[in-house]
Formats: sequence, C-alpha cells, structure tokens
Amino acid sequence: MRTATGLFDDYSDARSAVNKLEVAGIPSDDISIVSNKGGHIDSDSDAGEGAATGAGIGAAVGGAGGLLTGLGLVAIPGVGPVVAAGWLAATAAGAVAGAVAGGAAGGLIGALTDSGVSEDDAHLYAEGVRRGGTLVTAKVEDARASEAEAILQGSNWVDTVERRRAYNEQGWTRFDATLDPYAPEQIEQERNRYRPPVI
Repeated sequence: MRTATGLFDDYSDARSAVNKLEVAGIPSDDISIVSNKGGHIDSDSDAGEGAATGAGIGAAVGGAGGLLTGLGLVAIPGVGPVVAAGWLAATAAGAVAGAVAGGAAGGLIGALTDSGVSEDDAHLYAEGVRRGGTLVTAKVEDARASEAEAILQGSNWVDTVERRRAYNEQGWTRFDATLDPYAPEQIEQERNRYRPPVI
C-alpha cells in the first residue's frame, strides 16, 4: 500500500479530488480529508452548518455522498478546529487524545508518517492545513498510486516544492504544534497570497 497525498488551497478543489477518487473506485474507507476552514464552514461547502462544538470531535451533516457525508470537527494542536473525515482524521484525533502534553506534533504528523509520508512532507502538509489548506490522502495499492496522484494533481493540488520554498522564505522550517492556530484573517491573507491574479 502507498499513500497518495495532495494539499489544496481551495476546499472545492479538494472536495472535487475526493469525489474523483471515489468515482475511480478507491473506497471511501481509504480516503481522508482534513480541512482548515478558518474557524467557520463556508456557505459553498457541502459540510453544512451542523458542525458541533465541544471537546474535539463533533458531527457534521451532509456531503454529496461517500466520504464527505462523514465530515466532523476535530481539534488539532497548532492548527485548531478542522473539518475532517476518514482514516487520517481518526488516526490523528486518536493520537491527540492519547498524547501527553508536549508530545507528538498534534497527531497529524505521526499519522502521516505512519502511513508512509516522509517526515519533511508531513511537516509541510501540517503547516499547509494550519494556514488554511485542505489535505486529501488516499491509501492505494502500489499499482494504483500513479492514478491516484494524477487525480489529485488534476484537481489543482499545491506544488509542494514551490510551497516549501515560499514557506522557507518566510522563515518557516517545521510545523510547530505549540504555536497558536491561524486566525480567520490570517488564513484569508494566506489564501490570497497563493490565489492566481484575476485578469
């Protein structure tokens, strides 16, 4: 098994990638989505208004089907509340619940590295989610890895080499779960930094 992973600046691109993975026959149980929606759920999201508040994991209503119907609210140290579903979300939430204060970096990095993602990439993905991005992962047989990656890339994924360079230019080196989560205004500013210019 391999893990195909894509970071997206736009939630709708990530949602599209999840739908395309499901249509390609990748089981919903093998797909995950973790999205930092900036402390709110956008009106154009299928996730709806039902995200529960509380101790960490809540219930959310209605995706279009498959994985997206299971969206819930998870709190990740250093990232804050995220809308999430799938094996990665469950693994990260379990690691957070069982972690000793000051321990593993919020569970997300450990969940990613345990699934075969390099530690450097896991830090980049966690930081991308912290800054308002959406992470989609799919566990696939080796023979389907290229297909899954092509689906993610074709859904407008982030070029991780370029994004790492941009983060490094800002002084970033690694995800730090002890930092405060980005505020909605900071997330919007970060999203605007990477949006293509309107012509």
